[in-house]
Amino acid sequence: MQVSLASIRDARGEVFTEGCPTRTVLDHVLSKWGVLVLGALTDGTLRWGELRRAVEGISEKMLASTLRTLEGDGFIRRESFPEVPPRVEYALTDRGRELMERMLPLMDWIAANADEILAR
Repeated sequence: MQVSLASIRDARGEVFTEGCPTRTVLDHVLSKWGVLVLGALTDGTLRWGELRRAVEGISEKMLASTLRTLEGDGFIRRESFPEVPPRVEYALTDRGRELMERMLPLMDWIAANADEILAR
């Protein structure tokens, strides 16, 4: 089946209408930090420090905010272990893995073409 804007509008409502919930989800998922955090978790579970190192340049505040948002949307799972020192791990949920199956080809295309695009 060919995907087009018309087919999306027919199946999902008016995604271009102000106030459509898809705008909120797109903002969460396609934000610079949202994409990178989700991408970092595609290879498996990571702890806070591992995520911070994997997503270079993200501040602690932005990482915390991004993780809360993506957890609230059901894309990632946060698991806290009652240890000293405390250990918290983050992983993609089934919904997050499904999303990344679709996003990884786009990320791959961007990585392959970014130099040429930015050279213009």
